[in-house]
Amino acid sequence: MRNIKWFILTMCIAGFGISGNAQEPIERELKLSEAIQLGLENHQLLKIAQSKVELFEQQTSVVKQQRLPMATLSANAFYLGDARIYNTDLSHVQTVDMPNFGNTYGVQASQLLYKGGVIKKSIEMSELQTQIATLDLRQNEQDIKFLITSNYLDIYKILNQIQVLEQNKALSEDRLENINDLYAQEMVTRNEVIRAELLIKNLEQSILTMKNNHAVISNQMSYALGLPKEVLIIPTEKVEEKLISNLDYYIDLAHGQNPILKSAKMNIAVADKNISLTKTDWFPALAAFGGYNMQRPLTTSIPVLDLYNNTYQAGISLTYNLDNLYKTKRKVQLGEIQKEVTQEAFTYVNQNIEIGVNAAFVKYKESILQAELMEESKMLATENYNIIESKYLNQLAITAEMTDATNAKLEADLQYANASLNVLFQYYNLLKSTGTL
Repeated sequence: MRNIKWFILTMCIAGFGISGNAQEPIERELKLSEAIQLGLENHQLLKIAQSKVELFEQQTSVVKQQRLPMATLSANAFYLGDARIYNTDLSHVQTVDMPNFGNTYGVQASQLLYKGGVIKKSIEMSELQTQIATLDLRQNEQDIKFLITSNYLDIYKILNQIQVLEQNKALSEDRLENINDLYAQEMVTRNEVIRAELLIKNLEQSILTMKNNHAVISNQMSYALGLPKEVLIIPTEKVEEKLISNLDYYIDLAHGQNPILKSAKMNIAVADKNISLTKTDWFPALAAFGGYNMQRPLTTSIPVLDLYNNTYQAGISLTYNLDNLYKTKRKVQLGEIQKEVTQEAFTYVNQNIEIGVNAAFVKYKESILQAELMEESKMLATENYNIIESKYLNQLAITAEMTDATNAKLEADLQYANASLNVLFQYYNLLKSTGTL
């Protein structure tokens, strides 16, 4: 028994230690624009995408170096043994002394002059790949912006729901006081009191769940925004109705601005450039070359002289791979098929984007109408609640009617709180579908 007591005491001390070390949540008020800016600066996915852009930019710089001439410098030092002379039956005749130390120096350079524009086309291909990487970065930015916006509005909804639940809890507590007065006057049974108390407990449980959801989403956003892990984000964005144009405006906007569509179109240009590169194999390579060599000893003379032999050369070379006459045609045909695939892919992407813009536009218009309907429902539910509550307190309505009225009011309040934010969400979803969020 004594051991059990010590165990309980130890656990209590440990529990106090853990709670003492726990960090208190830090509230951080943020506008939506501030949250998005922090996300663009700190999100790890964007850092990876930016690194890819820099990688392709560096690759383009490397490809551009093909314009420069190739040059090599060589130097050798060696030991040259004495020459041994043999007759036809390989019997030794004599040994000739040689300058035993030898060395050579050489410089060689070459420059490609022409091969169907292969260097220029290679640079253009690399630049196109850099543009595609940049468009991928822009699309990632759109995704991150929308993710942050969604989480931000989710927190906004949660705080609105907490506010609604707190207001309904306050009303329930007032009603509980009235029911307790009636119970004291023996006008209602204990069962009515218990029902009112259970309703308050249910509301408290809902509030606790909402607060935990707030903490969880804030923690998720902290990684994207570069904020402390224990932060509690408090949205301060004003919910205002956004002015929009007609559907054709947003479809045209998507055609001109959507990064996914631009990337699909760029893939066609890449496929076309790949065909141009392949066709350069049909052309010969024309290059200029030059060199200088210095060698010691001079072995072309008899006897061998310990002197430097200096020579230089300059000229033009023309080379052509004959197998390109029958291989290149198949490669070009392959490139043409790849180009057709990218063109079909562009059409498919374009259709999907137009479908997405249309759906987002319809949903935005629908959200506006739903917000208006939810406002009317809230007013009706509140009016009904006030009527039923008055009748219930005057013993003119049964408990089931009061419960239904309470639930209807709570549901209408929550739906209305979310409806206005849903309008804002659908507006940003419409912008994302066009690629202009």
